[in-house]
Amino acid sequence: MRRLTLATVIAVVALTPTACAYKGLTMAAQNAVTLHGDGALTEPNATSTAMTYNTALAPVGSRLNVAFNPSNESTNAQLTVSGLLPNRGYAVHAHTNACATDPAVEGPHYQNRVDPAATPQAPSTNPEYANPSNEVWLDVRTDATGSGTSRTTVPFVFTDRGPGSIVVHEGMQTETAPGRAGEAGARIACLTLSAVQPKGVDPRGSR
Repeated sequence: MRRLTLATVIAVVALTPTACAYKGLTMAAQNAVTLHGDGALTEPNATSTAMTYNTALAPVGSRLNVAFNPSNESTNAQLTVSGLLPNRGYAVHAHTNACATDPAVEGPHYQNRVDPAATPQAPSTNPEYANPSNEVWLDVRTDATGSGTSRTTVPFVFTDRGPGSIVVHEGMQTETAPGRAGEAGARIACLTLSAVQPKGVDPRGSR
């Protein structure tokens, strides 16, 4: 009986490090995707990845640069803009689809937990889902030269589902009140996002 008990204890001790190591390894962290976008705004066209829908607020030639970098189970996001109107706020969000000549095609805000009550005709305005911890908000304020930088960290990573674009709105900041949460007015510019292949990784996979 003593030998059986001792064997059981040894087995548990031997397996414990493996179990703890596995617990800290999640599929989300393993497969987290880095996203990036960069471009000077053009008039809407089928080949552009950075376009303006309102040249008075987002002039042609203005530049947008954004990077989403995963870190453990969070994502650090940074937006840099130049050439926009000086000393002005712009509400900016990640949207589900890539940029298009028709801004409606860019879809609603990307949500980590999708609001089950939202529809294409009535996007989410419930603060439980439309908030800066469940979406990606990068509201930015420009300086006297029309340049600015904003940063945020969200408690999730992108894996097999991620945003397709960053959309700039006419509103100077994003609404947070119930029934209006996430609203920011018309879409005035868009930047398409693309996945960044990690260095040293063969996209064809190991052979």
